[in-house]
Amino acid sequence: MKDLVPINAPAVPVPADDFQLLGPVDDHADQASSLRLKRFLTFLRKLWWVLLITLMLSLGGAAAWIRWRPATFVSVGRMWETVKLTLPEGAMFSEDVQSFLGTQAELLKSGRLQLMTMEALSAKGTNAVPKDAEGKPLKVKIKIVPAPKSTVFDIVATSSDQEYARAYLDSLMDQYLRYKKDVRQQVSGGTMASISDQVQKLEREVKAAQDAYNEFQRTNNLAVLEEAAKVAGGYLARLNTQLSDFALEQRILQATEAAQAASGATNAGVDLADMMRGFEPGAAAAASPERQTALKEVQMLTLQRERLSKYLRPKHPKMVKLQAQLDNAQKYVDLFRNQSRDQLAAAQQALKLKEQSVLASVKEWEEKVTQADARIAEADRLKQNVTRSQGIYDRLQALMQNVEVSKSIDQETLSILEPASPAGRTYKEELMALALAIFAGLALGIGIVFLVELRDDRLISLTEINEKVGQNVVAQLPAVRPASRKKPVPLLEVDDSRHVYAESYRNLRSAILFMATGAERPKTILFTSAVPSEGKSTVAANLARTLAMGGSRVVLVDCDLRKGVLHELMGKPASPGLTELLQNGATLDQSLQTNSLPNLALLPRGARSSHSGELFLSPAFDQLLARLRQQFDYVLLDSSPVFAADDAATLAPKMDGTIFVVRNTVSRARVVREALEQLYQRQAKVLGVIFNAANTSSKSYNYYKYADYHGGGRTTNYGLWTSDRGLWTTE
Repeated sequence: MKDLVPINAPAVPVPADDFQLLGPVDDHADQASSLRLKRFLTFLRKLWWVLLITLMLSLGGAAAWIRWRPATFVSVGRMWETVKLTLPEGAMFSEDVQSFLGTQAELLKSGRLQLMTMEALSAKGTNAVPKDAEGKPLKVKIKIVPAPKSTVFDIVATSSDQEYARAYLDSLMDQYLRYKKDVRQQVSGGTMASISDQVQKLEREVKAAQDAYNEFQRTNNLAVLEEAAKVAGGYLARLNTQLSDFALEQRILQATEAAQAASGATNAGVDLADMMRGFEPGAAAAASPERQTALKEVQMLTLQRERLSKYLRPKHPKMVKLQAQLDNAQKYVDLFRNQSRDQLAAAQQALKLKEQSVLASVKEWEEKVTQADARIAEADRLKQNVTRSQGIYDRLQALMQNVEVSKSIDQETLSILEPASPAGRTYKEELMALALAIFAGLALGIGIVFLVELRDDRLISLTEINEKVGQNVVAQLPAVRPASRKKPVPLLEVDDSRHVYAESYRNLRSAILFMATGAERPKTILFTSAVPSEGKSTVAANLARTLAMGGSRVVLVDCDLRKGVLHELMGKPASPGLTELLQNGATLDQSLQTNSLPNLALLPRGARSSHSGELFLSPAFDQLLARLRQQFDYVLLDSSPVFAADDAATLAPKMDGTIFVVRNTVSRARVVREALEQLYQRQAKVLGVIFNAANTSSKSYNYYKYADYHGGGRTTNYGLWTSDRGLWTTE
């Protein structure tokens, strides 16, 4: 509750492992987890008897179960995978190597083998299979334990009958080997029947393929077909060669004709055409020089005309004569050119006729070759069918013979290494039951403690006070064990041997002396708590004595007019006291009682009163409080708990400050928050919280544990003080 945090309320140092004001979020989460664990361990130490009860109950149940159930006996047999004889051409049975042991285990535990074992034992005699209470055959538990890195495995039989466990295991191993042999026989028979069916089917297929091949041979002569196909292929190749040559000649003639048309020359084209058309050498030789001579003459005359034209006019007689000679030579060349063009055309026409004739022959012979190849391919196909069917038939025949041989050969690879041993008593299940009972008892006890801790909000550490209450801790006071349960813890003395207890109150005194709320140090301080039995009266009395030992003038006022016990703690009478001062007009000098300590006075409660609230609201109380402020340095008031009476809520607004006492493992967080909220609603100034009865054995409590700093023989002179009003005298 944020509104409960007081202003200017200092706190004592808190152990680093118990509380940390600032830090990362992760550290805060770790601290919360550590706090939860510490809280749980605290409850576990306190409620250890819960674990003892649950453990005893669970062990009692386990003991009853062990006593009720019959004894168990164990017999062990061993089996192993023997060597194998590999037959090169024989059929061998195989199993999955990776799951071999698992398969054997499931087979040995199967219902079929159990039934076979029971039948085998029953055949030996009527008493061979004992019965249970319901008249059913006694059950035997089978467990397979493989030996590491080997093919040996143990078979463990557990039963409540000692002799039956051994007999059952021996019979189980025998029936197991027999069952595997029967399975092999069945597998061999099924495989044999399947192969026989396939052999008969293939035999019919081989016969059909052989008949088809023989019929084809009767109607076709394969040797003649192959020779005819070879001849036809050779002739067809020659025809294709001629056709290629004709196509080449045709392209050459076309190129020659194009060259003649472009250049006007005839000699080269005619010579090339003559060679391609197969002209006779004599004719070609006779025609060629004349054409060459005519062409040379035209070229010479042309050159001569060009040379003379530089010097002579065109109508010069020489030029005219030369032109006439050139015209005659050109006519002769044109005559040869026309003759070559006709020859080229005739050659092209002849090539076309030859090409058409060869194409017709190629088509005819291609059909012949195709027919011959098809019949040869059909013969090869029929022959391959016969060969393939015959090969499969031969392999199945050999396989059937191998299966027949393997069927008669014992291929079992498992054998009994050691027969069943004499059954011995086992306590494994009893020990497991006890271990389970211990675990269950502890788990149940821890669960109960955890639930109690989860629902219990009692404060057990400084961290919980800061987190759940929202208040700073002024001091933490250690728990002190009284001499007896009927006597309270003695108050502090001057040289008290309880140094941890004394130093914690000195620490509280320092916090009060150097605590400032506003401008002044608080003089009137109220001590209260949420509920009774949280130690506020003892805290107030010890603090008053500690302040007095430090030289301060202190008066301790018992404002719990119903059940105040300060007079009992200090060994003084209850009356006259505060009740008489406020009701009967008694004097302060008569009511104040001095203590063995100088500077300390006690104002007891006086007679019991049920109207304390009205007395504290009276002007007489305000006057008394003002008078005490003038005469003493500190006025400590011990009030009733907040939820016991309204006295604390009435007195708190009149005080300079209020100190709230919280007791370890007694105060509840919800109740403390509600009490503080009530005080704040009355405008009370809460100086802080005192954590009373802290556990000094906790690792988080590190204060004042060093005994060598608190040796004996120390003498302190606190000085004497004489009141100017005659309350105390110097001794």
